Amino acid sequence: MPSIRIDQTDISVNNIFCVARNYVAHAAEMGSSIGSEPVIFIKPNSAILQSGQALQLPAWSKDVHHEAELVVAIGRDGKNISKENALGHVAGYALGLDLTARDVQTEAKRTGMPWTLAKGFDGAAVLTHFVPARAISNPPELEFILEINGTSKQHADTRLMVFDVATLIAWISSRFTLQVGDLIYTGTPEGVGAIHSGDQLKLMLGDLINETFVVA
Repeated sequence: MPSIRIDQTDISVNNIFCVARNYVAHAAEMGSSIGSEPVIFIKPNSAILQSGQALQLPAWSKDVHHEAELVVAIGRDGKNISKENALGHVAGYALGLDLTARDVQTEAKRTGMPWTLAKGFDGAAVLTHFVPARAISNPPELEFILEINGTSKQHADTRLMVFDVATLIAWISSRFTLQVGDLIYTGTPEGVGAIHSGDQLKLMLGDLINETFVVA
């Protein structure tokens, strides 16, 4: 089972909850809209790929896309957590890439099938290192960037999230019991696109995170 490290403590990764659409501009570029409640899907924890590991593109897809996201690590169990208490359940924050086999996902949407293969393959849940929750005083007011080969591709402002971190934690915990080691990929802004062998993907969050991943 993969683990993450926060404040010199190793935490085993349990469930990986992902928000399908959380930025209006991204929903529009995908030809979708955002409803009154979050849309959640789950990746297996075998999809985790961490710093120092090369991104491996699956041989059965010809169109793998990057989706840069703020990732939340749960540090305290909870069920029916209130929005007011939600951030107290966060152990740390990272940046991640929700890699998506877009051709496979498109076919799954067309036929009404699940997205699991398109979203859950090995290496599809990329993670930087985690910074402790106390290092980020105001999660609703963050900006992060994805550069590919030195060119900015995605620039996120969490003030533009439809469902902020506290709202997501409260909503998810009303449907699932959140456990220590659960991760929440909080959704991607506009600018998603294909990645290719040899690409260098740099994820940046102020002076807290600056990490590069190379596509094999």
